[in-house]
Amino acid sequence: MRDPVVREAWRELLLSLLPKAPASVVDLGCGTGSLAVLLAEAGDGVCGVDLSRRMLALAEEKAAAEVRVEFCQGDAADPPCPIKAFDVVLVRHVLWAMPDPAAAVARWVELLRPGGRLVLIEGRWSTGAGLTAAECEALVRSDRQEAHVRKLDDPALWGAEIEDERYAVVSRA
Repeated sequence: MRDPVVREAWRELLLSLLPKAPASVVDLGCGTGSLAVLLAEAGDGVCGVDLSRRMLALAEEKAAAEVRVEFCQGDAADPPCPIKAFDVVLVRHVLWAMPDPAAAVARWVELLRPGGRLVLIEGRWSTGAGLTAAECEALVRSDRQEAHVRKLDDPALWGAEIEDERYAVVSRA
């Protein structure tokens, strides 16, 4: 997220999907930490989890220059995080790659405090990879009472026009 327009679009999106700061957020499959850093800048307490040591090194470098984010190595499908410890579980472009997506969602829900929010950012890409919004929503509804889909078709989020299906599924209960 080096493009300031893309970065600002993601900041605005995340702030509209998450509770007001300060919230306790875990960013699973955080990669280079772009979303974790954006949320920490907004005043949230953020823990980023990624399996790749190399990605975590880049994330730590990015955060060190700007804010404090706790990063730890672990599998996003079964993160090394305490149960009922977070206001928000945020996962971007990870669920579609899980060997057992239903088990991953169930585990992620366990991490939420009562009233916590599950935020999944996913897509069904032009290559055929990914999950449709309906598939993702159904996975969430198997463990939660509600889930809402929000299309993410704003070119500002991606740096260009998109043709595939990109969305967020947000569950508050």
